[in-house]
Amino acid sequence: MKALVLSGGKGTRLRPLTFTCAKQLIPVANKPILGYVLDQVAATSIKEVGIITAPETGHFVEAYVADGSAWGLTVCYVPQQPLGLAHAVKTARGFLGQDSFVMCLGDNVTGQGLEGFIKKFNAEHLDALIILKEVDVPSSFGIAQLDKEGNIVRLVEKPKTPMGNLAIIGTYLFSNRVHDAIERIGPSWRGELEITDAIQEMINMGFAVKAEILDSWWLDTGKKDDILSANAIILDEYVQFDVKGSVVNSNIVGRVKVEVDAQIINSIVRGPCVIGRNVLVENSFIGPYTSIGDDSKICNSSLEYCVVQNGVTVRDVERLEDSLIGKNAKVIRNTRGRTLKLHVGDYSELEV
Repeated sequence: MKALVLSGGKGTRLRPLTFTCAKQLIPVANKPILGYVLDQVAATSIKEVGIITAPETGHFVEAYVADGSAWGLTVCYVPQQPLGLAHAVKTARGFLGQDSFVMCLGDNVTGQGLEGFIKKFNAEHLDALIILKEVDVPSSFGIAQLDKEGNIVRLVEKPKTPMGNLAIIGTYLFSNRVHDAIERIGPSWRGELEITDAIQEMINMGFAVKAEILDSWWLDTGKKDDILSANAIILDEYVQFDVKGSVVNSNIVGRVKVEVDAQIINSIVRGPCVIGRNVLVENSFIGPYTSIGDDSKICNSSLEYCVVQNGVTVRDVERLEDSLIGKNAKVIRNTRGRTLKLHVGDYSELEV
């Protein structure tokens, strides 16, 4: 079995961050989302991974993953124009060959590994195993209807009328028969080859298509609030007290990770949170569910429930919450009167 990890797309909902990196590389708890996906692949017996990349951002993905040896994997890069998930499978046919495969979206994070799904797929000799999760707003997702045996009987993309609440998340397992189904479908109204159409065609062709309901959390990190939620959940689950940097006249409370060469001076840091390498936190409060990237400086400020990427400066900001700050950005309070002075790029969003 192989793995196909989708790291293409344009990431329009996360602009301007995605003008300068792939959306799958935006960090949560100071680690790119794609890294967590590859961790889950590496925890299985799979050794060969194809990574779908986009023309605009593929070089960023390749720079991060390299040859895959950091995960004990062998990586093949497959460039693709964003024409649908089934089109990605079709584009990767040369890499996949006749093998079955796990397909994961590189910007989706779950709290459950892949091994149990692989065992079910192999034990029951399935052609497709689709992972589902109950959602509150079914009209925003592809929704599956199941029979009593767990077989998928119908798929509807973003249904306008209620038909259940089991959404298709970004994890799929396929036999090589999926290629036959993809050859039989055409583009949707969006001009894309939809994976839901391919799965429905597999059902129509009489292939063994079943579902498994995820019994853990799932986050699609396609928007700012999704990134913040994923950051909070991963900090909550994985961060332990581990202070490698220097702490001077400061109070460290709870599960806080401080990397080497970081300095915490005259400050309060309350976990769960993570402070990256060579970070300076001075005369500040760092509240729960905050991650601060390498080489950042937080001075005379208060931050809580924030994702701060590498090389950021925050100075003299009384209270910063629910914020996603891109690499090398500066957030500085103007101490002269009440004037706002802004240098804002395209597609940015500010609340003042």
